[in-house]
Amino acid sequence: MSRVRTVLGDIAPERLGVCDAHDHLFLRSRQLPGQELDDADAARAELEAFRAAGGAAVVQWTPHSMGRRAADLPGLSRATGVHLVCATGLHQAPHTAPERVARLRGRLAEVFVAELTEGIGTTGVRAGLIKVAGGFHGLDEHARWTMTAAAEAHRATGAPIAVHLELGTGALDVLDLLCGELGVPGERVVLGHLNRFPDPVVHRQAAASGCWLAFDGPSRAHHPTDWRMPAVVRSLAEAGYGDRLLLGGDTVTAGARSVDGGPGMPYLLRRVRPRLAEELGQDLVDRILTEHPSRAFAVDWT
Repeated sequence: MSRVRTVLGDIAPERLGVCDAHDHLFLRSRQLPGQELDDADAARAELEAFRAAGGAAVVQWTPHSMGRRAADLPGLSRATGVHLVCATGLHQAPHTAPERVARLRGRLAEVFVAELTEGIGTTGVRAGLIKVAGGFHGLDEHARWTMTAAAEAHRATGAPIAVHLELGTGALDVLDLLCGELGVPGERVVLGHLNRFPDPVVHRQAAASGCWLAFDGPSRAHHPTDWRMPAVVRSLAEAGYGDRLLLGGDTVTAGARSVDGGPGMPYLLRRVRPRLAEELGQDLVDRILTEHPSRAFAVDWT
């Protein structure tokens, strides 16, 4: 029976509710010095603001070695009433200290499987998805290594694989590797950041694989493609792919949180939801925020 693996245990998919399908409560990267998400009080306040806006679940894509603070997640979930899904996985090489990457050589899939089935470290918190990353318009050796490990972990557990697309590019290369060479079913792959590279032809080609198309990280000043996102999503729906869409906030720096003066998680529901409803109709937008995440992240766990 399919279940969504939250930090408080597995739940029936229909219990997930209104879901931010890609975000971060905690994140630390060598590429973002001084912009860490590592304040538990701020994380709680952000979740409470999201809950007040009508949110019920957040899928946190922070992977291995990037400050997930998995031990804090169950308490935050209980305190706010928001379901939380945690990730295993590994980001691009520059985000992780080289010595940490070296320690994972030869056992990456094993680490992913352990975090999905046994728990992250000694926390007892089990991950509910695998997060990996592509490169800019291509896949380097690191990306191929992490995706190969992710495919192996998927085969062992059934877990979905969520992919950071660098500036929204490389979607077809990712699918050629994961779904073509490595045999991962398209419906078990989530492509993130497609709003950053709004090419409707590429989007339709990607959607034909059966994968999930995530439009996440709206409202950032350095994303001038935001204004095109509603029309791109409408184009996908009109082409018959409206049932493959996901939405997320992707808050990656402290200044982006609503409680620190940014748009944060509530923006997805306050502004993005009504704007998309004008293009797609309220019914489809409601399904994108509820039914779709419950299908994308539900697994017959093995």
